[in-house]
Amino acid sequence: MASEETRTMTPTTAKTATSTDAVSRAAEKQPATRAWATRLVMVGIVLAALNLRPGITSLGSLLEEVRDGLGMSGTLAGLLTSVPPLCFAIFGVMAPRLARRFGPSAVVCAGMVAIAAGLAIRPFLGGTVGFLAASALALMGIAVSNVLMPVIVKRWFPDRVGSMTGLYSMALALGTSLAAAITVPMTDALGGSWQTGLAVWAALAVVAVVPWLPLVRDRSAASAAPEHVSSEVRREDAALRITRSRTAWALACFFGLQATAAYITMGWMPQIFRDAGVPAGEAGVLLAVIMAMGVPLAFVIPRVATRLPNQGPVVVVLGVCGLAGYAGLYLAPAGGAWVWALLLGVSNCAFPLALTMVGMRAKSSVGVAKLSAFAQSTGYLISIPGPLLVGVLYQHSGGWGLPIALMAGLMVPQIVVGILAGRNRTVEDEIAAAG
Repeated sequence: MASEETRTMTPTTAKTATSTDAVSRAAEKQPATRAWATRLVMVGIVLAALNLRPGITSLGSLLEEVRDGLGMSGTLAGLLTSVPPLCFAIFGVMAPRLARRFGPSAVVCAGMVAIAAGLAIRPFLGGTVGFLAASALALMGIAVSNVLMPVIVKRWFPDRVGSMTGLYSMALALGTSLAAAITVPMTDALGGSWQTGLAVWAALAVVAVVPWLPLVRDRSAASAAPEHVSSEVRREDAALRITRSRTAWALACFFGLQATAAYITMGWMPQIFRDAGVPAGEAGVLLAVIMAMGVPLAFVIPRVATRLPNQGPVVVVLGVCGLAGYAGLYLAPAGGAWVWALLLGVSNCAFPLALTMVGMRAKSSVGVAKLSAFAQSTGYLISIPGPLLVGVLYQHSGGWGLPIALMAGLMVPQIVVGILAGRNRTVEDEIAAAG
C-alpha cells in the first residue's frame, strides 16, 4: 500500500522526495515560462522598434513649422537635427551598466516611458530650451533601447540573430516611414497645430510599455533564456577591452558615417525637396519612401549578411546606391525625386547591416553589449557634426549644392570602413591575437 511506503520514510528521505518533486515541477514549468516569455519579448522588440524613430522623423516633416513657431535660425535648426546623435552618444554608453544593474527588460521598459513623456510634453513647454530638454528625455529612452536591442536578440535568439535583427530593423523602418508619411496630413486633420502633430506620437510609446511590464515584474523570465556559451567566454567577455579591437573601431566608424547620412536625411531631406518646388505633403511622402525601403530590405539584408562569410559586398552595394542617389539629387532634385528617394532608401539600409554585424562580431551577449555600446556611442559622436554642418552650409551658400556634395563625399569612407568591419572575425579573437 502507498500508506506503508509513506510510513517507512525517514524525515530526511521525505525532505529529499519533496525537494525532488519541487525540482521536477520547476523543470516542467520552465518550457511554458520560456514559451510565453519568448513570445512577449518578440512583441516587445517589435513595439519598441516602432518607437525608435517617429520622434525624429515627425520633427523633420514639420521642421519648417517648428522653426517658425520657435523662431529658429537655419544654424539653430541644424543644431536641433544634431541633438539625436549627441543624446545617443551620451546616454547609449550608459546602457550596459544599467542593464547589468536592473536587467535589459527593465531598462527598455523605462526607455519607452521616457520616450512617451518626452514626446508628450516637448511641443508645449514653450521656447527652444524647453523643446530641446524634452527632446533629450525622449532621445535618452531611444538611446538605451538602441544599444540593448542587439543584446536582447543575442540573449533570447542566439540562433536567429539575422532573422530577429531583420524583424527589429523592419519594425524600426516601418515606424520611421509611417511618421514621415502621415505626420503632415495627421497634423492638418487635427487642426493644423504642429504641437499636436508632434505630441500625438507619444501614444505609440505608451503602447510599447505594456509588453515589457510582465518581463520586469517576473525576473524568472530572464533565467528562462539560457545562453549557450562557455564559462570561459563569459569570463573573457567580462574583462573585454573593446577599444583594443580594430574591428570594433571600424564598426564604430561605419556606424557613425551611416548615422550621419541617416540623420541628415531625416532632418533635412523634406526641406531639400520643398526648396526644389515639391509640395510639403509630397516631400513628407518622399521621406517616407526613403524610410519605407527599409521595411522589406531591413528584413532581407540581415538574413543575407549572416549567410556570408564577409559582409563587404553588401556594404559596397549600399554605398553605390547612396552615391547614385546624391548625384541625382544634385542634378535634378524635383524631376527624379522618386528615383532618388528609392536609391537613398536602399542606401539607408546600412543601419540594419551595422546592427547585424554587431551581433556577429562578438561571442556572447556580454560581448555584444560592450561592442554595441562602443560602436553606437562612438558612432553617434562621429555623426554629430554632419546635420549641423549641413545647416551651416545651407544658410551660408543659399542652396543645397554644397550640402549634397558633403553627403556624397562621406559615402566613400563609409564604404571603406564597412568593408573592414565586415571581415569574418570576432573582437574576442582579435584582441587575444593582439596580445
